[in-house]
Parts: sequence; C-alpha cells; structure tokens
Amino acid sequence: MLRKPLGQAVLATLAVLIGLAIATPTLPAASAPVTALAPVRIMPLGDSITGSPGCWRSMLWNRLQSTGYTNVDFVGTLGPQGCGQPYDGENEGHGGALVTNVANQNQLPGWLSATLPDIVLMHFGTNDVWSNVAPATILTAYGKLVDQMRASNPAMKVLVAKIIPMAPSTCSECGQRVVALNDAIPGWASAKSTAASPVVVVDQWTGFSTGSDTYDGVHPNAAGDQKMSDRWYPALTAALNGVSPTTSPTPTRTPTASPTPTRTPTTGPPTTPPTTTAPPIGGCTATYRVIGQWQGGFQAEVTVRNGSSGVFAGWAAYWSFGAGQQVNQAWNATLTQSGTNVSARNVGYNGNLAPGATATFGFLASWNGSNPVPTVTCTA
Repeated sequence: MLRKPLGQAVLATLAVLIGLAIATPTLPAASAPVTALAPVRIMPLGDSITGSPGCWRSMLWNRLQSTGYTNVDFVGTLGPQGCGQPYDGENEGHGGALVTNVANQNQLPGWLSATLPDIVLMHFGTNDVWSNVAPATILTAYGKLVDQMRASNPAMKVLVAKIIPMAPSTCSECGQRVVALNDAIPGWASAKSTAASPVVVVDQWTGFSTGSDTYDGVHPNAAGDQKMSDRWYPALTAALNGVSPTTSPTPTRTPTASPTPTRTPTTGPPTTPPTTTAPPIGGCTATYRVIGQWQGGFQAEVTVRNGSSGVFAGWAAYWSFGAGQQVNQAWNATLTQSGTNVSARNVGYNGNLAPGATATFGFLASWNGSNPVPTVTCTA
C-alpha cells in the first residue's frame, strides 16, 4: 500500500479542522436580564392647600416630566381633583386636617403602609395655626410623623415646608402665628435630620403674597400654585438625584385629569356620612356629604355635577341649615352664610364643567345638638 508523506497527512487534517470551524455556527453569548428601575414614590402630605385641589402638584408633576424626571410616582390614598391638565394626582392632602390631630390619632401609618413612599413633601400646620396651637406642639407632631415615616422606610427623605402666609378675614393673628411657626422649623429640622433620612426645609413663605397669590387669604390661586411648585422643584430634584427606590413598588399610576377624590375624616371620631342629592335645576345636581363629625364641629363637602349636554360657565349651590350650623372655613368655593341660608359659588379654576363633569368643595362648620343634612340646589 502506498502511503502519503507525513506532511501531506498533516495538511489534510488541518483542512478538515478548518472546514469544521467554518461550518459550525457561532452561538451568541447569553445576555444579562435587564431590570427596570422602580419609580421613586413621592407622597404630598398636608391639608387642603395640598389636596383641595392643590394644583401646585399638577404643575410640579408636569415640570418633572418635561425635564426628564419621568420615573416618579406621586402616591397617596386620595385621588386628584381637576387642575386643567392631566397629572399623577394621588396625595395625602386632607382638607381641614390639623397635623396635631393626624399625629395624635396615628393616621399616618395606615397611609404609609398603603403607599410606601420614598420621599414626603409636607406642607402641614395651617389649620393648627388657625386653631392657635402653639408652635412647639406643632413641631412635636412633626417629629412624631417623621418617626412614623422612618418606621415605614428608614431611608425616607422628608421635605418640610415653611408654610405659606395666612391673612384670613376671621383671624387677624394668624399671620404672626405663621411667622412664629416658620421661625422654629429650621432648628427643629436640623436636630431631626439624619444622614440616612435627611429633613430638608423648603421655604414656601418668602415672596408669597396673600393678596396676589391666594383667593381667600389662605388657599393659593393659580399664581400661588406656580410659586409653590417652583419652590418644591429644586429641593425635590436634589432628593431624586440621590434616592434609591425601595422594593415592592406600587404600580405606576396613569395620570387622570379630574376624578373626584374620596376623603377621610380629618378630626375627631368618624361617623356614618349622611348624603343627600338635590333634584336637578337646568341639568345641575348637587350632593351634600358629611365627611367627619366630632363634638361641636364637622366637615362636609358638596359635589356639583353638570348633567346637561352643554358646558357650564359657572355654578352656584344653595341650602339652608336646620339646626343653627355655622360655617367657619371653606375651600374650592366662595361661600357666604346669612342666618341659616348658605350660598357657594365656583372659584376661577372650577367653574367650567363639561357635560358629566363634577366639582367638589368642602367646609368646616360648628353644630350643637343635632346636624341634619340639608337639601342642596344648584344653578348654572
């Protein structure tokens, strides 16, 4: 048998190996799974300045979206009210609430467990000031709330506002009381702040005018909402740049324009909320609901609905109290009372109602002995 020279055999073997290498496909390297970052959850916390309707929140959320801070989720057990633009409106802005009552009644832990925020924006204490609660007592309540926030999330970032000024017609001393509270906040915040859970003061007071930035000496108008949004923005973005979202996030909400929120009682023991709906007048219906009631006082709200096929350019609601009830504070409407008769008219931002749309306003009032639910009529 003839044999091939050794060199030819080696060359033949190499050719076979090279052919196999060319013919065998190269498998792609396994790629690491991509995990999307959970949104940072932000809780706006306070009273009607935050939640009724608190349109500084809509301005702030939309500014965050337009400047690249899109992975955020505003959270709270209350829903948004109409502010003229879509936004993520969940919040904990409880109309009429005192921060001292929220702390004393341990209301915050339930809200925290339902929403799991990473950052809290707190503008709270206006109703305490109105009720002449001492600054030291208000700060004690602040401290308890911060402790509860940290029990929920040890890395909680807390932005606490120097509250906006007050000049209500029924409280000549409120303006100076706000100054006294605001002067005490920075020292309290410095002592309460930690590296893991910083407490940052946001000055909402300086440059804010009760004459041009509120519609009633207390609640911000559109100009005031813009100022509040502008003050929150730099402090919030600084916090966002250094925050890591916690685990088990709640689903990111789809922003809505104007749903009607469900409120919880703000002070005192809750009662079964009575409700009455008035017959329509020109397509306008009004529903009266007691939100919470306590000895000597109660909180109620009225929802006006456009049941017609046309757009309301404005609306008014009317009722008569049957047991001497007396309104002492209102929001989202211009409310007047003469004896037993009460009238409420829309304010600038909630007068235009499309067919099927609603507007809700609320108030605090006193009562003695009984608190029957009145029948409300409305016109547009």
